[in-house]
Amino acid sequence: MLSSLIIDFRIIFERDPAARNWLEVIFCYPGLQALVFHRFAHWLYCIGIPFIPRLISHLARFFTGIEIHPGATIGKGVFIDHGMGVVIGETAIVGDYALIYQGVTLGGTGKETGKRHPTVGENVVVGAGAKVLGNIMIGNNVRIGAGSVVLRDVPSDCTVVGVPGRLVYRSGVRVDPLEHGNLPDSEATVIRTLLDRIEALEKQVEELKQVQVQNGILSLEDFENYHRLEESSKVVNDCCHLTDKEIREFLEGAM
Repeated sequence: MLSSLIIDFRIIFERDPAARNWLEVIFCYPGLQALVFHRFAHWLYCIGIPFIPRLISHLARFFTGIEIHPGATIGKGVFIDHGMGVVIGETAIVGDYALIYQGVTLGGTGKETGKRHPTVGENVVVGAGAKVLGNIMIGNNVRIGAGSVVLRDVPSDCTVVGVPGRLVYRSGVRVDPLEHGNLPDSEATVIRTLLDRIEALEKQVEELKQVQVQNGILSLEDFENYHRLEESSKVVNDCCHLTDKEIREFLEGAM
């Protein structure tokens, strides 16, 4: 337990540029303090001591804002950055050198018994506000983007973003662990692709109409009627203008 705490202490200087001296880290880093409480409570939990481990966990939550069930297994070198609102369930397993940001939940999806919380591999980064729920496996070197909700297994060496979480990078693509917020927006990419496709189809329809008029397939009267229909549709287009504006703002915000 002592060796794990020493590694927990040292890893902070490697991963947090704001860590300047050992005194500041010991007294002002709730992530480290929560791990100190947890490792002692977990030891008592494993040897079968009742009540006391849960009381220690409760006190740790009161002082640090981080709730770790004493039954959870936390590897060495884990860094909980800031940590306010972090919740780690009873059967959760967190691998060595994981990096967990504030607001993260490693929780369950219901009232199942047995193993009901996630298993997180080594060198995993879980971004701020991310939720990893259920008895699922998160592989090694995985990056989970801020605000993502992960409900299924994730292979090693992948990056996950979105609600629900989607794979955006697979093996072979390296991501800086401290750049987890600089991830692509998969939903915006899909919407942008759909809009491009719609514009291309509209252009094709307009070209076909012109060809039909030129070849006499579409009469002048029908063509004029079509234009009157187009004028009446302008009202609908005006109503959709706000929606189009919202879509553009959404796409611009995802750049």
